[in-house]
Amino acid sequence: MTFPSPAPSPAAAETAEGAAGPAGPARYAPAVVGRSPGRLMWRRFRRDRTGVVSALVVLAFFLIALLAPVIAKIYGKDPYTTYGQNRPGLLNEFGYPIAPNGGMSGEFWFGLEPGLGRDVFMQLVYGIRTSLSIAVVVTLVTVVLGVVLGITAGYIGGKTDYVIGRVIDTLLAFPQQLFLIVFLPVVEAAIVLPEEETPVWLRFVSICVVLTVLGWAALARLLRSQVLSLRTREFVEAARVTGASPARIIFKELLPNLWTPIIIQGTLLLPLFVGAEAGLGFLGVGMTEPTPDWGRMFQVGVNVYHSDVTYLIFPGVSMVIFVIAFNLFGDSIRDAFDPKTKR
Repeated sequence: MTFPSPAPSPAAAETAEGAAGPAGPARYAPAVVGRSPGRLMWRRFRRDRTGVVSALVVLAFFLIALLAPVIAKIYGKDPYTTYGQNRPGLLNEFGYPIAPNGGMSGEFWFGLEPGLGRDVFMQLVYGIRTSLSIAVVVTLVTVVLGVVLGITAGYIGGKTDYVIGRVIDTLLAFPQQLFLIVFLPVVEAAIVLPEEETPVWLRFVSICVVLTVLGWAALARLLRSQVLSLRTREFVEAARVTGASPARIIFKELLPNLWTPIIIQGTLLLPLFVGAEAGLGFLGVGMTEPTPDWGRMFQVGVNVYHSDVTYLIFPGVSMVIFVIAFNLFGDSIRDAFDPKTKR
């Protein structure tokens, strides 16, 4: 015998209708918010504490370089005045600071340079400015050349790819440091007469040109291999079938898929060029006097460390902090672009 089921109450019927009715999912389901790849990358980067701290350190170095004249005005000194020679009682008869710890005091925060007696703090600040300006210029030009030649070789192929590939192989085979040491004096000797002094701008341009010529090959080879794998993909073939020009295919189809290696390689190249510029200054073929330079500070510090070790500490610690911070910053950007990679 079958008994009729009791009729549901009005409240229960309304609840059931709201949960299973046609308007229920639209009323209670959470809204789906789409995020662009850039926003996803930024979200992953913010969660990486190492990357955020490294970015802040890198930003601090760039701000110091940009605001070097302001810092000098507030500090009340410049990197060119020979304070130790102009004022008695700061250097002894051998040219070393009389005060302990390299002459560090409330007036000279990082002490005095042995010999000339210039302010070490201002030498360091303006040395950051010199190294970063060269490294930024070289990195930008290197990335542009590497992108243009790498994409051209990979997309066009044929004889163009062969010629660019052989040039890349030749440049990668050069011992770069030895080539820099030999080639820089040759370039300047061809422009400046022997009795004339080398202008600062010429040395700046020479270093930038030589570092750029030797620096773009690795990035171009990387992008060439990426383009070779992308040009046969379906979206590129579809664009070619629809009649898209090669320029449109490169800028609209290939280049957006290459931003990740370009940005990552750019962040890794900049500290490399900072170290290369400092190495040239240490070897005596970098920026000339009186331009402040990290490499020349290392050169002076190596000669006087037995009597004034503090002078070598400041540029050494600054260089180590900057290179480590920028490398960690580049690793964090790589992880943010590619979440599958695990450090």
